[in-house]
Amino acid sequence: MNGLDWAVLIGYFGVMVAIGVWSHKRVDNVSDFFTAGGKMPWWLSGISHHMSGYSAVMFTGYAGIAYTYGVTSFVTWSFPIALGIAIGSKLFAPRINRLRSRLHVASPLEYLKSRYDLKTQQALAWSGMLLKIVDVGAKWAAIATLLSVFTGVSLNQGILITGGITAVYCTIGGLWADALTELGQFVIQLLAGVAMFIAVIMKLNDKGIGFLDAWDRPELQGHGEPLVGPYGTVFLLAFLFIKLFEYNGGMLNQAQRYMATATPYEAERSARLSAILWLVWPVVLFFPMWMSPLLVESQKTDGSDSYGLMTEQLLPHGLLGLVIVGFFSHTMAMCSSDANAIAAVFTRDCAPVIWRRARTWTEGQGLRVARITTVVFLGLSMAAATQVNSPTFKDIITVVIKWVAGLMGPMAIPMMLGLLRPFRRSGPTAALTSWSMGLLAFWLVNYPISWQIEGGVPLQYQVSIPLAVSLVLYILIGFVKPEDTPERLAIVEKINTDGDGAAAAAVPAPAGPVEDAVGTRGKD
Repeated sequence: MNGLDWAVLIGYFGVMVAIGVWSHKRVDNVSDFFTAGGKMPWWLSGISHHMSGYSAVMFTGYAGIAYTYGVTSFVTWSFPIALGIAIGSKLFAPRINRLRSRLHVASPLEYLKSRYDLKTQQALAWSGMLLKIVDVGAKWAAIATLLSVFTGVSLNQGILITGGITAVYCTIGGLWADALTELGQFVIQLLAGVAMFIAVIMKLNDKGIGFLDAWDRPELQGHGEPLVGPYGTVFLLAFLFIKLFEYNGGMLNQAQRYMATATPYEAERSARLSAILWLVWPVVLFFPMWMSPLLVESQKTDGSDSYGLMTEQLLPHGLLGLVIVGFFSHTMAMCSSDANAIAAVFTRDCAPVIWRRARTWTEGQGLRVARITTVVFLGLSMAAATQVNSPTFKDIITVVIKWVAGLMGPMAIPMMLGLLRPFRRSGPTAALTSWSMGLLAFWLVNYPISWQIEGGVPLQYQVSIPLAVSLVLYILIGFVKPEDTPERLAIVEKINTDGDGAAAAAVPAPAGPVEDAVGTRGKD
């Protein structure tokens, strides 16, 4: 990087902070901070949903998969995400929007107190926050890895720089700041992605390699196969099911985008736009990665540095800075949205249970706590990032695929399926059992059982078995021990209808997060 590249990068950081300061004027209460007051346009929500779904891991971990295996990086990652969101646009998006518009909640998990009970809500809330710390930590490590390639700064310095800037704008402006910065980041990503795409095609032409001829080169042997290596059919099906839950609200931050729109129909339109972007745009981003074996030789065994090396070699200064800004935009978009979601969960769902004083917070006090929680979460995730590549977590892609994907099912199934009428019989027993046994299955598959098998348990089973255990138990216990009380049925009906029918009307609007928590404890 030279002075021009640094000017682009510093200018980008300045704009992000300025957007956060401007968004501060639009945040008057907790609802504005967490759900934009339900006033976000569907198209902005859709772009924000898309941008908050991936990070610099794409340019490190998934770049390594593309370098090693080729198009399977698209087939087993962005394609199932696009398909999952498209399904969720009908199945989940409208219902999640009604959590805000009809139940008047500000956190995606807030409704679980009434849908199940307080213990279930707390189990999912605390475990979800812990998983998010690890997940976001991997994202900080990914962007710091790329930054070290270009600037030579250490991993910890890169984590501190990106985390610190993100903390400023998302803490000041809440979800409005997240969405507006994500819109700007999408434009930057568009310019950077197209620039890299053109640069790779021009370099291939200089080498006498045509657009289609490249696939016949020996360096790309097998790269055109959709399912190769550990990324086979079982992995694809498991990943599709996981992403159906994760990207429609299971990881909380995407649920906020649906809640932020004015109506269930606008939430559905938002999801459809995000699905289209996931289907089309990653092809442009992945093509240079698929061609990277023809242009660079990775210095790392997993190929995670290939995209960074290629960018350094192909782009002139200025454009190089723009692409680096594109890396930052991915990571900061996801991490800021995650921080906002976790702050919502802690402020609305956890603090009132563990701290009596939190039950009487004013709007202003709740807003201050939300901002403090955002900073604390980002700090913890940055600390976790320093442990990536340690014996506990191993490399970045292991964290993202094995830990996050493997643990997603047990945490998301009670939340997401609890929205749907066919699962109305599943109550607290089904939810807690599926959650706890899914976590136990993850531990058994990845540690005691894996230690007994030469080479370990295959990746596709590491991520699919916990999900399958949770799903089967949630459905089975719902039939064996139905817990569909009138109060829970009324909640389900209110989530599934837009009218004011008798069942929906039976559920009063909650007075606040603490009153709900105390009242629910008495019911169950």
